[in-house]
Amino acid sequence: MVPPKKGVLRLLGEVLDHGGPGYLQFAITNLCNADCDFCGFARSKFDPKARRSVTLAEARDVVDICVRNHIGYLLFVGGEPMVHRDLRAMVRYAAERGLRPMLCTNGALWTDENLHGLARDGLSSVIMSIDAHDVARHEQNRGLPDVCRKIRHANEVLARLGIQTTASITASRLIEDYDRLPPFLEGLGFTTCTFSYPLTTLGSTYLSFSNSGLVNYSRDELLEVFERIKRMKRRSGYPVVNPFESLTEMQRHLRGEPERFGCLGGFKYFYLDWKLDLYRCHYWETPMCNIYDFDASKLIRDGCTRCMIDCYRDPSVLQFAAVSLHDAWQHLKHGRLGAAAKSLLDRRNLTSLKAVWEDRKYIGGV
Repeated sequence: MVPPKKGVLRLLGEVLDHGGPGYLQFAITNLCNADCDFCGFARSKFDPKARRSVTLAEARDVVDICVRNHIGYLLFVGGEPMVHRDLRAMVRYAAERGLRPMLCTNGALWTDENLHGLARDGLSSVIMSIDAHDVARHEQNRGLPDVCRKIRHANEVLARLGIQTTASITASRLIEDYDRLPPFLEGLGFTTCTFSYPLTTLGSTYLSFSNSGLVNYSRDELLEVFERIKRMKRRSGYPVVNPFESLTEMQRHLRGEPERFGCLGGFKYFYLDWKLDLYRCHYWETPMCNIYDFDASKLIRDGCTRCMIDCYRDPSVLQFAAVSLHDAWQHLKHGRLGAAAKSLLDRRNLTSLKAVWEDRKYIGGV
């Protein structure tokens, strides 16, 4: 069963204590069954000798360490996490320990058995990859015939089971018209989507990047991509998880303008690979530590703005107000009234709360 959602008072206590629940992306394997042109995990590019997956015992250790370190959300990624034979047992253990287990998948391995099984195990939310606004283009890029039918069926089943699903769309040249995305996504059964910002280089072990022409944009082209996403969001009213403020922040990043929100990667959000090395995010070259050495002394909070990775930069906008409230409470406890007031009166808190309101349906479903 999915762990019950926390009450308001308990959640407020967590915010005051440590800034609210953290989020860990756990790459349980580097194997992938897809062959995406813009990804280094693609089966035709990946060296079979480098294949590696974590064991179930290691995954259980990771869950226990997450509980001790205030990680509330555990997203299983890969490669393709559904190729791992112990995925269900990992999801079940995470749910039993009170985490909200989530899954990011290409959807090709869905069956009625694992859909119902993962729901019983406690899966709380699912992210599925979509690359284009038509079936043929998406399936050709993925190298996964019939995957859209499986995704549509999975969405039908998961909706009946009360599990939220979100389409994750890599912003690439496969999308010729962003206004065609909402009806296509609705036809596949998605009620929300999020955009993954194109990546051509990463320093960590995570390989979801490529120098492919599909994602290799000039600065001006990429500025326009973000503008098209914002226009689509306004025109269609379709729920896009990326907040307007975050999309604008990425445009500031590209222009070299001062950015308003430093990343909370390394403080509230983390990436853990199949070697059990913990990174502040996918972009950084060196790990923070091995997961077995992780504790509060390893946390990093330096306002980094090096990259544009949506799964770190977007939530950093959303959780800013909660972290500010935590800062204010800690200052108050130590008698630093001026510092507490400064944290509470930071105008970015209002922007953050506006982004939370913008994403309230998605956040409530997760």
